[in-house]
Amino acid sequence: MTVHDFTLQKSVLQRYVSQLRDQEIQKDAMRFRINIERIGHILAYEMSQELSYNASTITTPLGTKEMLLPQENIVVAAILRAGLPLQQGVVSCFDNAEQAFISAYRNHPDADTLEIIVKYLAAPSLEGKTLILCDPMLATGHTLENVHLALKKHGSPDSIHIISVIGSDDGVKYIRDIFPDNTHLWIAAIDKDLNDKKYIIPGLGDAGDLSYGNKL
Repeated sequence: MTVHDFTLQKSVLQRYVSQLRDQEIQKDAMRFRINIERIGHILAYEMSQELSYNASTITTPLGTKEMLLPQENIVVAAILRAGLPLQQGVVSCFDNAEQAFISAYRNHPDADTLEIIVKYLAAPSLEGKTLILCDPMLATGHTLENVHLALKKHGSPDSIHIISVIGSDDGVKYIRDIFPDNTHLWIAAIDKDLNDKKYIIPGLGDAGDLSYGNKL
């Protein structure tokens, strides 16, 4: 796996991440979702530089121009529910992409056990395509592991790109070992620690709740 870490990059990306972290600004759910979309769009643009391009001739009202255009068939998958605004940002960059949706949530049957439950999956064939997984918070990496396993029945993509907003050191290390070599991780920030509930510290809290309201 290749990791593209933008934690220290000097760009407007840092402004959007800082606003997501700010406990006062994040009270505005719409602004929170929009900032996640913005980050998705920026990381998708950065990812686009890794795609394959072919020359195509474009006809204008005054002549023709040879342009380089990406050739991959892309599927953008949102891990519900926090992944929806991130997916929207990615799709705004890759507007001809197919889309997939998968539910994955944490279950704590006891204080010492963390399970990832996958219940819903709607996806096209992934065979020979470029798969983009949108998961804003890469805490332990177990959600991405279970999503990857669930998607295998839809075919083998030529490449996998994971787009995340914030991850932990442990989460990044974990998925490095379980995803194939043709995987790229595009991540806006990496934090060092996880708390006892496996939330990223300092992170930003629960991205799903902050986007759409607290769940029961």
